[in-house]
Amino acid sequence: MIRIAIAGAAGRMGRNLVQAVDEHSEAILGAASERPGSEALGQTVGREGTVRMVEDLTRVVDDFDVLIDFTSPESTMTHLELCRAGGKGLVVGTTGLDAEQEERLRVAGESLAIVYAPNMSVGVNLTFKLVELAARALGDSVDVEILEAHHRHKVDAPSGTALKLGRIVAETLGRDLEHDAVYGREGQTGARDRRTIGFATVRGGDIVGEHTTLFAGDGERVEITHKASSRTVFASGAVRAAVWLAGAGSGLFDMQDVLGLREL
Repeated sequence: MIRIAIAGAAGRMGRNLVQAVDEHSEAILGAASERPGSEALGQTVGREGTVRMVEDLTRVVDDFDVLIDFTSPESTMTHLELCRAGGKGLVVGTTGLDAEQEERLRVAGESLAIVYAPNMSVGVNLTFKLVELAARALGDSVDVEILEAHHRHKVDAPSGTALKLGRIVAETLGRDLEHDAVYGREGQTGARDRRTIGFATVRGGDIVGEHTTLFAGDGERVEITHKASSRTVFASGAVRAAVWLAGAGSGLFDMQDVLGLREL
């Protein structure tokens, strides 16, 4: 049985993660944390109601094997160091990490088992593979646009999933996303450069997450869309990753590794 810790266990995503752990036959909740000052500190969570939420996971580091973190970039880096010191596995679903923080994950992966993915949904990760296949087949004959929509509370844009879709297209077509990405358009923009990869962002209401990659050619277009109606799909995928990670050696992995899609 894999003992899992949940960071931010009282939040929207944290509650779903706790439920997903409780429902998994090979996992058990070992520890849970909340931010300093949270009213949830000291409350118990989990199937047995015996796991008390703490402010500092170093107090309970012996109670878990893998930590799942969907918090903030700063908190994730703190938890990374905790896992390195304690030899614990780490599943990171936090978005908005900058290049330096992603490099820290890569370096830590030389001695630690980490799964880092902007989206833990099984369906989204299948979508990543389909977008790669479409980009490979359609090549430079189409314009590529990525549209995403999320709830009003999401603080980063474009979403990590949208950026991942853009990177997949860019890498498949031999482009540089840093140079070729266009984030929104306004005014007299001129004719579209086919090498660009466009992003459009919507924020509103309680939209859980929607992503469409549009391949628009002359006379036809291909749209690959994933829509999530519940956060449970992300939580279930993260717990699946944590259980898989417990049997893996050191390395920086993603959900393509967890699901065995990389070889396809």
